[in-house]
Amino acid sequence: MEYTINKLALLSGVSTRTLRYYDEIDLLKPARVNSSGYRIYGKKEVDRLQQILFYRSLDMKLEAIKNSLDKPDFDFETALEKHYQELLKKRDQIDLLLLTVEKTLHYHKGDIQMKDTEKFNAFKQQKLVENEEKYGEEIREKYGKETVEASNKKWENMSEEAFQAMNALEDQLFDALAELSETKDLDSETAETVYTLHKKWLSYSWANYSAEAHCGLADTYLADERFAEYYNKRGGAETTELLSQAIKKYAK
Repeated sequence: MEYTINKLALLSGVSTRTLRYYDEIDLLKPARVNSSGYRIYGKKEVDRLQQILFYRSLDMKLEAIKNSLDKPDFDFETALEKHYQELLKKRDQIDLLLLTVEKTLHYHKGDIQMKDTEKFNAFKQQKLVENEEKYGEEIREKYGKETVEASNKKWENMSEEAFQAMNALEDQLFDALAELSETKDLDSETAETVYTLHKKWLSYSWANYSAEAHCGLADTYLADERFAEYYNKRGGAETTELLSQAIKKYAK
């Protein structure tokens, strides 16, 4: 069956404006344009739009979606199975959050006792799921499955006190980076402090520390726009560069 852009918009819930934009960026081209100038979409385009929406539901950027769909070895069924597994993870996370809310309500009503660790399990799991979605495949390729699984286990078993301390340490790290951004002196005590704080911050989630892995992470920060966006958005335009340089200078 074929659809005009209006009919496809009605079918999918995606606006015609968005569909035109997808056409402009070569994310979803129509099968053809008829003699009247109307975009016509067929089964192949409908299936591709469904894949786009699956990826969008996982907060993937349009450029990354296009790169994935345009790979020569892209397989529809494999991608669909992966979407299915990701959605199961999200469902498990929502179920855990609902359970935590329910238990917290009963706790505040005096019906049950609730350990402090139980109050934060859902949030730690949520962070773990987010990291898996963004970086899971890449970090397993780079550091190995066992290393990543050990790190995840350490994160899951982290106490509330350690969790709060880790967050406080990150705040200190950004304070030090702010000072370093003013001088840009990598030979300074502040630059070494940046390295030390980041190393200590990693110790909360890394099962084992190595200077080589730390320097590798510094390279990843520069190469991966997702890391760069996080650090630069919070600390300023040069934050990622300075952090990477400080790590590579002092990690031994």
